[in-house]
Amino acid sequence: MPKSSARTYSSYTEEALTLLAKLIRASRLEQKMSAQELADRAGISRGMLSRIEKADPKCEIGATFEVARIVGVTLFEAEPGRLTMQLKQVEAKLALLPKSARKAKRKVIDDF
Repeated sequence: MPKSSARTYSSYTEEALTLLAKLIRASRLEQKMSAQELADRAGISRGMLSRIEKADPKCEIGATFEVARIVGVTLFEAEPGRLTMQLKQVEAKLALLPKSARKAKRKVIDDF
């Protein structure tokens, strides 16, 4: 089994994770929803929910977003209809950019 390496995250990332985790927990408690009930609705284990609420950066982003949506935490400053519009704008922008970010290969001159 490969040895797991310790990964460091920027303070911004850690603060954002902590904020999202606390918003999820606060919203769950405001709605008087048990951890097991929320985990069942999200289709995840109670342990995974616990890790999400503790701001574990290794949790799946899809599971985290689903939990946030179930408890009513807004992830972006837009209602669902506007998200589709924003997505189309980003896709149009991506269509104008190059397909990859690889540097051009240098031709090796091996004619001696």
